[in-house]
Amino acid sequence: MFLRLKARASYWLARRLFHWSWFVRQPRGWRWLEGQFARMANLGDVGAQSFYGHILTFRGVGWGAREEGVRLLRLAALAGDGKAAYQVGVISLAGTLGKLPDPVEAARWWGMAAKAGHPLAELKLKELSARDSTQ
Repeated sequence: MFLRLKARASYWLARRLFHWSWFVRQPRGWRWLEGQFARMANLGDVGAQSFYGHILTFRGVGWGAREEGVRLLRLAALAGDGKAAYQVGVISLAGTLGKLPDPVEAARWWGMAAKAGHPLAELKLKELSARDSTQ
């Protein structure tokens, strides 16, 4: 109980310090931030999975970091996070990380994002269906 409370407090502080560019640029500061994000994501916090998944997917160094980012985004999307579901749909349609573009999978993720209330998901679904009907 105490460790979970400590993890939440550290995560809250890390999210605040993340917006201080001087802190993020410091190697020790960044390692501490990343540790807090990873700990909360591993504890199953959906918001932390989405946040850290976005960081790893787009700013991670190396193939493994990006794969872990997509994994975290998928976990968050399956738990109902609309932003994560939308991003997994974009990744699916782009065919990144060694996979071919999959419009069916992208539509599935965007459908989940639309149900969660993501404002662009419905638009992407319409664009995808219009693209499919013209081909």
